[in-house]
Amino acid sequence: MKKIVTLALLLVLGLTVSNAQETSKVTKKIKATTAKASNSKVDGAGMVFVTEVIDYGTIAHNADGKREFVFTNNGNKPLIITNTQGSCGCTVPTTPKEPIAPGAKGIIGVKYATDRIGAFTKTVTVTSNAAGQPTKVLTIKGTVLGDDAKS
Repeated sequence: MKKIVTLALLLVLGLTVSNAQETSKVTKKIKATTAKASNSKVDGAGMVFVTEVIDYGTIAHNADGKREFVFTNNGNKPLIITNTQGSCGCTVPTTPKEPIAPGAKGIIGVKYATDRIGAFTKTVTVTSNAAGQPTKVLTIKGTVLGDDAKS
């Protein structure tokens, strides 16, 4: 009986180590694929964002609502952003005025009006000369607490 229990434990331990190694290999492959996708060059202007969703989390009423979407032109031509449009008047984006050179970083600022209490999900639509994606939709979300709420 002792041999069976020992063999069972060795089998379980062996499977656990094997699965951990396989998980590690898969994780490394995913990271490598993601890095290649974000570093891949585009023929024309390109636009790759660090994140396409900004989560404000839970913030105080009238808190600073300014945030930034950071992106890189991963193309071989200058990126020109022709327009940024918030989904409502409470979401005000700022647009880079100059073309973004290939390989350079740029910022699209956004300011949410935190005088509005409650949960929110809003979008910013970016129009540019990016190859394959002339419009890109970015998202902001969060919850603005009332003045009587304890954070």
